[in-house]
Amino acid sequence: MTGRLSEILLADPRGFCGGVTRAIALVKKTLADFGAPVYVRHEIVHNKHVVEDLRRQGVIFIEDWSEMADPSRPVIISAHGAPQAVYDEAESLGLKLVDATCPLVAKVHEQYRRLAAQNLQIIVIGKKEHPEITGTIGQCPGHAPAAVINTVEEAENLALQPGTRYGVVTQTTLAVDEVSRIIDVLGAKPGIELATQNKNDICYATTHRQAAVKELARQCGGVIVIGSKNSSNSRQLQKTAEKAASGQEFKAWLADDVSEIDWDSAGQIERLGVTAGASAPDYLVDELLAEARRRYPNLKIRYVTVTAETKIP
Repeated sequence: MTGRLSEILLADPRGFCGGVTRAIALVKKTLADFGAPVYVRHEIVHNKHVVEDLRRQGVIFIEDWSEMADPSRPVIISAHGAPQAVYDEAESLGLKLVDATCPLVAKVHEQYRRLAAQNLQIIVIGKKEHPEITGTIGQCPGHAPAAVINTVEEAENLALQPGTRYGVVTQTTLAVDEVSRIIDVLGAKPGIELATQNKNDICYATTHRQAAVKELARQCGGVIVIGSKNSSNSRQLQKTAEKAASGQEFKAWLADDVSEIDWDSAGQIERLGVTAGASAPDYLVDELLAEARRRYPNLKIRYVTVTAETKIP
C-alpha cells in the first residue's frame, strides 16, 4: 500500500499497563514520602523516558545492594520482580524495601513455588537473561534448577527424564502465538503438567496489545510501535505485527519516540497503524500524532478497539 499518509489507526488498548502504572506510582510515592535519593533495583520498567524522568527526580538505579552509597535510604524492587535471595539479603542488611513487583509476575512466582512444593521439575518459557525470568527461577533456591526455553525448536529438543513429573510457567510478556506453539509441543510429551488452566502466564495487557496490533497489521500498510529496545513486550508487538501482516511490503518500526520515526518511509504509507508497549507513556504517542498532523494537515485518526481493559486485580 503506497501513497501519501492520510490516516492513522490508533490501537486501543496501548501503552501503560496496570503493573507499570502501579510500579511508577510506588516510586513517586516513595520520593514524596522520603525525599531523594531513592534507590531502585534494576530499571523500574523498561522504558528510557520513564527511567530518565525518574533519574531527574532523584532516583538512583542499581543492580546490586553493594551499589547503595547510603543503605539507610529506601530501595524499590522493579516491576519485573527479583529472586528470593535478593529479598533475603535485603532483610539481612536491614534495608528499607518497597516491592513494586507486578502482581501478575508475583502470581507466576507463586505458581513456581507451588510446583516446586509438589516436587515437580519446572520448565520456564522465557528469555533466560530477562530480569523477570531471573526472578522467577530464583524463587526456590533449594529446588532443582529449572529448564529455560524460548523457542519451538528448544521445546522439541528438550530431553525429559522418564518417570519425572514436570510443571510449566511462562514469562508474562512473550508473544502469545509463539508460546501457544511451544506449549503444544511440550503438551505432546509424556509427564508434562501445565501450570495454569489458560495454558500460559502471559498477562492480560500483553495479550490485549498483541490482539490490537494484529488488527492494525491487517488494516494498515505499516505499524509504528512506540517502546524501548530493551522492552520485551514492545519488541513482541513489532514481531507480532510483522507476522500478522498480509502484504509483502508491510513494515513495522520500533521507536523510542517521535525523533526516531523514519517519515520518508512511514509517510509513504496511506494508512499507518500506531501502538505503544506496556511500559511506554501516553505522551510519546501524543507527540508522534502531533508531528504527523503537522506534516499531514488533512490526516485522519481512527481508533481500533479490540477490548475494554480493566485494571489488574
